[in-house]
Amino acid sequence: MTHQKSSDAEPLEREKLRIVIPPGQKRQRIDLYLAHHIENATRNKVQQGIVDQLVLVNGKIVKSSYLIQPNDVLDVTLPRPRRPEAKAEDIPLEIVFEDDFLIVVNKPAGMVTHPAYANYSGTLVNALLHHSQSLSSNADLRPGIVHRLDKETSGLLVVAKTDAAHSFLAKQFAKHTIVREYWAIVWGRMKNERGTIEASLGRSKKDRKKVAVVIDGKQAVTDYHVLDVLEFLSLISLRLKTGRTHQIRVHLAHIGHPVFGDPTYGGRSNFWGGLSGKKAQQALNLLSILPRQALHAKSLGFIHPGTKEKVQFDSGLPHDMKEVLRMCGSK
Repeated sequence: MTHQKSSDAEPLEREKLRIVIPPGQKRQRIDLYLAHHIENATRNKVQQGIVDQLVLVNGKIVKSSYLIQPNDVLDVTLPRPRRPEAKAEDIPLEIVFEDDFLIVVNKPAGMVTHPAYANYSGTLVNALLHHSQSLSSNADLRPGIVHRLDKETSGLLVVAKTDAAHSFLAKQFAKHTIVREYWAIVWGRMKNERGTIEASLGRSKKDRKKVAVVIDGKQAVTDYHVLDVLEFLSLISLRLKTGRTHQIRVHLAHIGHPVFGDPTYGGRSNFWGGLSGKKAQQALNLLSILPRQALHAKSLGFIHPGTKEKVQFDSGLPHDMKEVLRMCGSK
């Protein structure tokens, strides 16, 4: 089977696809064939397209029951939704630093970094577009975004204002020379005050929305340092030597100390570690204060794209994490 894009000019919301049925292809209903050979197509969508005369065989209109045969030429018009655009929205931002090259922002928990499917407003990008007329042209929905934080992870992000600054910063992330320190509240007490977690990560075979430790995954390395030991929780700092999706959360769950409050990787059970009675109730009370993972990107250091000098930025813990620590008696 060969695919050829038509040269006919079409509106942005439509795309034409030409499929030539190869020799040796068995006779098969056209709706079944196209449902299997067009990405994201379903049989119902194909049948509706045939009714709407968006599918022609050898230049002729056919029915869904038509049986394809070798050398048939299928011209299919694919409706495509117009690509959404990120729009400026007047959303408050906590700007830590800004100059002609970049912006360092302290992202609150609950804010998505950039627009994506089913989530095109209320993001950091929407707020940045209102705040600044100058952002790097990284992508339609990600102007200025060099790296990201999970929706429910708070903390520091650097945003590029020019394409040159974006490229300069992106290279540092690729080479893992960016200094990123996170603070997390985790379940239990770590065996060692300092340590390194090395475990390859990849998509979970059980749930594609999750990340898991897998043998054939990408290398991931996280260093940790215990800052404070509480009754059944610990406050730790972490530094990333690699930057994999959900790296800290998966690594800590892997060693038996999930991030407190993490709904995805086992951090929301008030019976963690066999807690019972008053301790289990105390944990439940703490979880009610923190409806997200207790993870904060506290510090960020890199070579400035303009001055070529090292710069370092720091942020305080957000109120919800500070309140959990206070209730646990942390100094």
